[in-house]
Formats: sequence, structure tokens, C-alpha cells
Amino acid sequence: MAYHSFLLEPISCHAWNKDRTQIALCPNNHDVHIYKKDGASWNKIHVLKEHNGQVTGIDWAPESNRIVTCGTDRNAYVWTLKGDAWKPTLVILRINRAARCVKWSPKENKFAVGSGSRLISVCYFEQENDWWVCKHIKKPIRSTILSLDWHPNNVLLAAGSSDFKFRIFSAYIKEVEEKPAPTSWGAKMPFGEMMFESSGTAGWVHGVSFSASGNRVAWTSHDSTVAVAEGGKTAVITSLTSETLPLLCVTFITENSLVAAGHDCYPALFVYDAAKGTVAFGGKLDVPKQSAQRGMTARERFQNLDKKATSETKEAVLESLHKNSISQISILDGGKAKCAKFCTTGMDGGMAIWDVKTLESALKDLKIV
Repeated sequence: MAYHSFLLEPISCHAWNKDRTQIALCPNNHDVHIYKKDGASWNKIHVLKEHNGQVTGIDWAPESNRIVTCGTDRNAYVWTLKGDAWKPTLVILRINRAARCVKWSPKENKFAVGSGSRLISVCYFEQENDWWVCKHIKKPIRSTILSLDWHPNNVLLAAGSSDFKFRIFSAYIKEVEEKPAPTSWGAKMPFGEMMFESSGTAGWVHGVSFSASGNRVAWTSHDSTVAVAEGGKTAVITSLTSETLPLLCVTFITENSLVAAGHDCYPALFVYDAAKGTVAFGGKLDVPKQSAQRGMTARERFQNLDKKATSETKEAVLESLHKNSISQISILDGGKAKCAKFCTTGMDGGMAIWDVKTLESALKDLKIV
């Protein structure tokens, strides 16, 4: 596993460019730093300065190469690379509370912003007036939107909220796209239509993810629950209250396997079995002991412990690669259908890249299906 410590400050959010040679991240302030990979090291090549509140969401569109950011200043900006400089365009979100998350749609012709205003702003470009406009999804959201993910059809939008609910909405914008075909979540999809709503969650819904097919969706909540719903005439919900601390992010890595992470500082595998209707804990995806101690003599280990003194012994006990909560997971290679590599960033200011095959071979009982 590769680990790189960018900052002493927490990484609030991150996004990768198409070929995975550059990463945009927020160092827990008003700016966005863009790093470029140079061999084994990462060099800072741009700083995007426009927000006057903390940046809370970043997404990088792979095909159009545009970056969208949102923040606590209640604004969003679409950044376009012109020459050697990134130029921002302000997007009026029409919200009176902080924006919390942002996500480009798969076709990159619109993006969604979740906010503390108890609504989702779905933004699209209006050619006639040469500006970004938005429509609001409001009902029946009762609190802050914490996470978003798009269905592969570019229309359905999954949203997790601090009102303890997970929902799927239609974000169909007739001005920029054709009428959508029916899905397993429903056939009629006028803008703002709620296609699905969860029940029984006893905590804020921190992370949401559609599978590659779009027929399944997963979410994690602050009560340490991992839940999966499968679309159909009556959507089937399966959940597992894990023994982990609350999970803050989740993604499908195959149609049946999920990776989630949060306050336990390591990514964990969860396996969904459609035949049995169960979600099971598949294992802890972290092998730091072998990598951390390889090539280090017993003498050097004792010297390191001695240097840390008694006040830092608790930190030495934390054996995970990340030394603080993981706040975001993104897929680097292979997509949600068959992920080969994924990335995590966290409150320790670090970024880890995880190779799925290496994890499978290093952990005996681990099987990703």
C-alpha cells in the first residue's frame, strides 16, 4: 500500500483527474491545492483561491477536465483550465446555509450540491445566457444533505441526510437531456420525484453509493450501520450493524462488495449476498504491521519507542496506516464493477492508495466477490 502525507492539517475532501496523475484536495481551509505526481513524490502545482469559507466538496470531471468546488460560503465554482491557470465561474446556488457536498453527473452536463438549507441544488449550464443555473429538490428533506451519488443513467440521485434518512430522487433536467428510460427504481421520473426512502436508520447518513449497474445502492450511518437496497417492484433493504466505529464513506468495488471507512482509521470490506439477503463483514483492509516493520531491526523499533516518550504511547498503539479518521474514498482504477485500486484521505492529512489484489493476497481470509 502506498501512503503519502501531504499536510499536517486534515484533508477535508479530494478529487482526481482522469489519468490519476493529479489530485485536488482541500487542506481544511478556503483553498484547493492541486498536486502532480513526479516519480514517488507529489509537487504542488496550483492553488485555487476564490472561496471565502471552508471548501467542503470537490469533484473533477474526467472528460471535460472541469473542477467543481463548494463551501461554507454558500457558493459553488466551476473551474476551467485556460493556459496554465484555473479560472473560476460562480454558480448561484440560492441557498442560505453552507454547501456540504458536490458531485458531477456521469455525462458531466450537470452537477448536484447538497447543503444545510435542507435541499439539493441541481445545476446545469444555460447556453442562451452563458451561465450556470440551478433547480431545487426540497421535499421531503428535513435536514442537511451530507452525501450524494449519481445513478449511471445520469438522472437518479442518491442522497444521505442528517434527518436519519437515505433517499433517491429524480434529477431529470429536460433542458439538457432526453427523457430517461425506466429503471428498477421506477419509470416516471419528473424532476424532484422521490423514488425511494429508507426507514429504520438511527443516525446521520454519512456515505452513499450506487453500484456499477445502478440496481443496488448502499449507505452508511452514524449508528455504525451498513445498508444495501436492491431496486425492484418493492425495494429490498438489508442492513448490518457492524462492530466498527461510525463509517463516514462507502463505495461499491464490485456488484457484491463494498468498502467503507470512518472513525476506525482503516477501510473495511462488506459483502452483500442477494440470495441470502444479508450483508456480512468481510474483513479489515489494512496490513500495516508487515509494511511498517519490514526492514526495521528490533533495536531500531525500541529506539523509536524510546523517542516517543510516555505522552505519545497511545499514538504508537494505533497500528492502522491512517492515524486519524478516514473521510473520503474514491476509486482509482477499474471502476465500481471491478475495482483494482482505491484511495482514502483523512483527518491525518494523509492519502493512501490500496491495491485490491495485494490486499487479497496479504490477508488470508479475505475474499472479494
